[in-house]
Amino acid sequence: MSLAQVHYTSAAPGAEGTAGRFTAVGPGVSGALLAEIEPLVRYELPGGVPDRPSDDELRSLPQAFGYFVLSDGSRLVARSAPVRDTGGAGSGVRFHAHAVHLPPGVPLPGDRLPVEAWRSPHWVAVTPGGPIPDPLALPPGPAAVSEGLDDFAVSRGPWLAAVLADLRRASDADATGGRPVVLVERQCADVARWLGLASVTLPRENAERLTFTTYTRRPEGSASRVVGVLPEDAAAARAAGLRVHECAGRAPVGGTGDVWATTAARVWRSRSPELFREAGELPGEPFAAGPLAVTALCAGIELGPDGRAAAAGWAAERPYALDAKRIGQLVEALTSPGIDDRTGPEFDAAGRLFGALEGRCPASVTAPLAAMLVTEAVRGGNGSLELPRRDAFAGPEGAEVAERLGPEILTELADTVASRPVARTVQLLRVARLLGVDGRESLPGVVDRLAPALLGEAAASASHEGSPGFAPALLELLDEQFEVRTALLGALDRIAPEDPGAVARFLERVTLPFTGTQALPHLRMCAEVPEAMATLGGDRAAVWHRVLRAAGLSPFAEPLVLRTAVGLVWEDRAPTVGEARLLLDAATSDAHRAAGTWARLVDAALSTSAAETSSAGTSAVGTSAAGTDEAAGLAHDLLRGFPGEIGGRERAGLLLLDLVRELRTGAPEPGWAERVRTLCAQAEPVEPALRERAYAALVERLLAPDRPGAELYDFVHGDDAELIAAYDRSARTETVRARLRAQPAYAADCFTVWTAHPHAGSAWPPVAAALLDDVLRPAVRGMSAEDVAEVEATVGRTGSSGRADAFRDWNRVSALGRLGRRIAGRVRRG
Repeated sequence: MSLAQVHYTSAAPGAEGTAGRFTAVGPGVSGALLAEIEPLVRYELPGGVPDRPSDDELRSLPQAFGYFVLSDGSRLVARSAPVRDTGGAGSGVRFHAHAVHLPPGVPLPGDRLPVEAWRSPHWVAVTPGGPIPDPLALPPGPAAVSEGLDDFAVSRGPWLAAVLADLRRASDADATGGRPVVLVERQCADVARWLGLASVTLPRENAERLTFTTYTRRPEGSASRVVGVLPEDAAAARAAGLRVHECAGRAPVGGTGDVWATTAARVWRSRSPELFREAGELPGEPFAAGPLAVTALCAGIELGPDGRAAAAGWAAERPYALDAKRIGQLVEALTSPGIDDRTGPEFDAAGRLFGALEGRCPASVTAPLAAMLVTEAVRGGNGSLELPRRDAFAGPEGAEVAERLGPEILTELADTVASRPVARTVQLLRVARLLGVDGRESLPGVVDRLAPALLGEAAASASHEGSPGFAPALLELLDEQFEVRTALLGALDRIAPEDPGAVARFLERVTLPFTGTQALPHLRMCAEVPEAMATLGGDRAAVWHRVLRAAGLSPFAEPLVLRTAVGLVWEDRAPTVGEARLLLDAATSDAHRAAGTWARLVDAALSTSAAETSSAGTSAVGTSAAGTDEAAGLAHDLLRGFPGEIGGRERAGLLLLDLVRELRTGAPEPGWAERVRTLCAQAEPVEPALRERAYAALVERLLAPDRPGAELYDFVHGDDAELIAAYDRSARTETVRARLRAQPAYAADCFTVWTAHPHAGSAWPPVAAALLDDVLRPAVRGMSAEDVAEVEATVGRTGSSGRADAFRDWNRVSALGRLGRRIAGRVRRG
């Protein structure tokens, strides 16, 4: 089929009012298309070109070779070249454009890509005389486009990967209308060579979408996907925000993360462009790195870790796509002893490849992969590595690896100084089993260090949801090795009583296998507590019973289950007094002593007495808080049950509670006030509520009618301001006031006490005087004459006649005061 041709010539130098004109137009090219073509074929001279260049200077000027897609779907292949203007007297420079129009669906002759026409000798720089020959074919040039591309690719090695990555993106179907990729070269022919590299590297459909022009002064206004500029215009292109590759300058620093482009660059530098066609025959996405990386490695081309990982990952997903020869070549390339830059992702991909090939290929083929993986597991510390199965090391290759790595494994496992992550220990144990390394002697020490490390790492990762990172490998280890499972579960069971909460939280995130005949009472309790808490809610006593039953052992037979159960249920708090009483009654004191839970019972007694708000100082005389009575009773039993264990301030606090009990219900030993002061001092820092309870119990007893006089005397003359203030507060309660009003004998007793020690230190006299005026006087005023007389008589009988006179004088002052107030009231009313 003939191809319509278009010729366009710029205006002569110095001509004004026109940019140029079409000098010849082939059939089928409409005027609308010509208007679209004209700006595409225009040419602008580089800066600094002389008005009358020499022949050599003219030949050195760039030629714009381009490929464009027009609005109607047709395409245009064009060359615009500078020519000497020979008309008139001048010898300036104009340009001539020669273009070939390709209707939609019509290829170039020979079905060649547009870039293959750039060296064709059929491009002309003058308009043909007369009519344009019809048909005019445009065959490809005499040399294939690939000629010399190898040398060019090697010379552009530093830019290859980045440029190929951008050309690939520019050729994408969704890239239409995007801003162009700018290639900066001193020669426009080198821009064409870049496009030649793309035509070989990219799939055909992508290469055909790559519109381009090898030279322009205004890349920001170009509709092409790839444009070439001279170095002098690079800064303007960069300022316009375009993606610029300055291939004519310094080599770039750094690389690209595009693994396909990096692999393609290595193929070009190895002068093996035929591998692109081979890679295209393999399954996979057009620009997946895997097929090209596999092809390159099988051809002996060295790749980086990303390329090797891509090859291994692709082959792992499609082991059927390669024949035995290529699989052998790929494994050999991946396991080459000269490689020293392998990465974690590469090893992971190699592990997946081994899993895909194992059983599909002979062991002699996969043995190098297995050896590489276990060597990395031991020497590289890759804890996430997928390990081969044990039968991979049954042959002589396995014996050689075991001989080489076995001593290293045993030495590291036996090291008790260095801290080792859980994943590392698990990996070493698994590799030791794979290689048949006998580590039975070191196993007890290994699991004794591994068990607390499990809890520590799990706690450190508690902020992350799900299981800890080491969990999958750990569970595989326990599934593979019965002796390790038995030893590790036993070690965890032994340490559970020390921190049962941590073990319970660990078991919530890592479901360990409790199958088998091991008792594991503590682990079973730790595993039971979450469900018990969820089912029974806040009934901690019920939770404790259920957890204790899960142990399968009686606390009499194994006292440590008490410690574990208490730690699980009351981990972050002390039991209440009632709960502590339940615990105390559930086992003997010997069992609590062996389990160490007696200390939690002491905490319960002391913290309960401190946590409940004390009301003894403001409550009615003779009443007491039920919690205090229970705590005091618990304290009494604890002191009797654990006399050798409780000491220091805890013992003093319990004795103080026990004294409170005796003051309220029994007959304590003499010296009440001194004992309260002494025990408070020994219990320092004593909880304020406990101190208040003790003070309240003491002063309530001292305010009782039957209190011994010696105790009251010691109290008054002790001159303890805090105790006397507590006495004052208790004496002012409604309970005391009501008793004073109702019991003349009690009122007489209080008068005697509050007037008997006028010189007893500095704290008592003002308090006693205030109680006489503020508490006793209002009570006496409200009495009948008979009751007042009884008070007076009682004061005389229990004291002396002088004391009775004192009461009459004190009461007369009160009566006169009342009489005076009545008279004053009458005067005011008169």
